[in-house]
Amino acid sequence: MTVARSAALFAVAALFEIGGAWLVWQGIREHRGWAWVGAGVVALGLYGVVATFQSDEHFGRILAAYGGVFVAGSIAWGMVADGYRPDRWDVVGAVICLVGMGVIMYAPRGH
Repeated sequence: MTVARSAALFAVAALFEIGGAWLVWQGIREHRGWAWVGAGVVALGLYGVVATFQSDEHFGRILAAYGGVFVAGSIAWGMVADGYRPDRWDVVGAVICLVGMGVIMYAPRGH
């Protein structure tokens, strides 16, 4: 699997997981109703499906690497969906997480 395909899968997974969690938040915390919650639950399930398309056979590695994508994606989602403005430490932290993701997922291995 190419790094580009893998990165695209991580991006799609982030849309489903972060979007799903946001929908649940909106349904409950913002009182938008159970339809929003239900849509969020479906999106969260689809996140789990998308993660299975990564070529690495280790569930733990994929989810650990995805953690970096989740951190950076959550900040980006908050900026777009909620008007959140990250400070420089949010940005530095997200970059560190993405670097960690790259090391975990794409470092050369001897097997």
